[in-house]
Amino acid sequence: MASSQDAWYLSLLGLAENFRTSSPPNIKLCIQCLQAIFNFKPPPRVRARTHLQLGNILLTHTKNVDLARSHLELAWNIAEMINGFDDVKFEAASVLAELYEQQSHSNLAKAILRKAIEISQHSVYWHCRLIFQLAQIHASEKYYQLAYSLLEVGVDYANISAASYTRVLFLLSKGMLLLIDKKFHEVHTLLNQAGHLVDTWQGNQHQKEYLKVFFLVLQVCHYLMAGQVRSVKPWLKQLQQCIQTIMLPSYPTIETLLSTNVGDMFIWMPKEHLCVLAYLVSAMHSMQAGYMDKAQKYTDKALMQIEKLKILDNKPILSVFQLMLLEHIIMCRLVMGNKTMALQEISQACGLCQQQPRLLATHRPQLHTLLGLYAMSMNCMESAEAQFSAALRTSQERDLWTFANLNLAIVYLRAKREQDFSALFERINPETLPTRSHSLRAAAYYVQGLQSFFQARYNEAKRYLRETLKMANAEDLNRLTSCSLVLLGHIFLSLCNSRESMNMVTPAMQLASKIPDVHVQLWASAILKDLYRLCGDAVRENDAYQMHCNFSQMLLKDHFQSSQMPEHNLIHWTEGNFPVPVGNPPSTSGALL
Repeated sequence: MASSQDAWYLSLLGLAENFRTSSPPNIKLCIQCLQAIFNFKPPPRVRARTHLQLGNILLTHTKNVDLARSHLELAWNIAEMINGFDDVKFEAASVLAELYEQQSHSNLAKAILRKAIEISQHSVYWHCRLIFQLAQIHASEKYYQLAYSLLEVGVDYANISAASYTRVLFLLSKGMLLLIDKKFHEVHTLLNQAGHLVDTWQGNQHQKEYLKVFFLVLQVCHYLMAGQVRSVKPWLKQLQQCIQTIMLPSYPTIETLLSTNVGDMFIWMPKEHLCVLAYLVSAMHSMQAGYMDKAQKYTDKALMQIEKLKILDNKPILSVFQLMLLEHIIMCRLVMGNKTMALQEISQACGLCQQQPRLLATHRPQLHTLLGLYAMSMNCMESAEAQFSAALRTSQERDLWTFANLNLAIVYLRAKREQDFSALFERINPETLPTRSHSLRAAAYYVQGLQSFFQARYNEAKRYLRETLKMANAEDLNRLTSCSLVLLGHIFLSLCNSRESMNMVTPAMQLASKIPDVHVQLWASAILKDLYRLCGDAVRENDAYQMHCNFSQMLLKDHFQSSQMPEHNLIHWTEGNFPVPVGNPPSTSGALL
């Protein structure tokens, strides 16, 4: 460009930037200044860069998405023909592909990314970034094999390009998708490989810490998905320690963390998001292990952190974390006998999904499952059946099918629908259950024991329940342990074996109090009352009776309050829009520090 062209271009650019960064920003004048550049018939490089700037500003500051798309398309079409000019060319491709995906034009997004990947092999940063982006689209569409292949290309390319950190990121990203795809054997092999690379890392130690957090999150999720609550503890403890380290005020910023190697300029997610994720997996672990108070503490901390982060930058991943936290705390509330809170939080979860249709598409089966559990707790068995059936109809997750079927089986048993239970039997048979989950298999033995108990086949029931106990004790599944003990206590009472019944019910009550599981406490106190009456201990019989009355009154009061709430009508929702207004997530400012 001639110097006079430089002058007007730089002047308009400076004015545009001044209007953009003024307080408050004057986006209209900023856009006008950038558009004025085209009046001077600038050369292709200037036109491409200006179209990219306009596209980004329109996307960020306005709702004029069509005009933004037009500018980005022009930026890409012009820049694609210019040798070099990588930053403008590949940023235009990346932003445009993201916009296409948001508009549900994933074929257009994939086409532009494939072209950009093809011509970016000389640019390590952009080639890696575009591979990550295309793999993400394939993964979101559940084309996992295509995503694996791309990430393997990324592993090899990063290795050749001496981008060691990014190589491990590609590897761990593949591990994450293998977990989602339930390819557990392949996950195990990959995590061993990645773990070795992280342990023997000789480079930037802060990068090592970030890779270790990613690795540990996958390791913890791997164990939790397998229902191995005890086995995961050392990995979870390491993760919590790593998070404490990277959250220290003295820990380097992202800018300091990133390598001088241009191919290693990536992070999995910001450390503030990693902190929320650590709280989330800790809450999941506590819920599975049967420590409801701890699960509530981690959930409160995570929700408060999410609220702060959403004020700064409301990233979609934060809503996913929020929804997963709500899903777990709702189950905790139901165990603790707090149906009113559970219902409020179900309404919040529905509200989040209503705001973001993508979340409803991915989490609808979980919402139906939670409503089914709530309906069961309210003795609304028809609604519970409808909700579990809706979950089965809308889900493709095998473990969620198993969980829904196990609860459906309990609905049939409580309603004395033996024929329906028999029709379901093969799908919940613990010997042939299509799951790797230790906890789901243990739960299946419990349901078999429950069926045998209802049919007064007590010896068979004891055999199933002892299998549940063995599996539950092996992995610290406290809630299953307490449920099995109290049911065994009931069986021994039915067989007039007071001593064995007492040996079962006493630890069941202690464990249920620790969880706390109000329903097991109610059941156990009823059995204790009968046992003390049989052995003529009037004082203890009266204590047990009083305890039973207290639990019963508390549950009845909560039952009545829940039934009066408008959100209770959500149990009738199986398709279409929600039948009642659903709540926006409330402030968590009252959460525990």
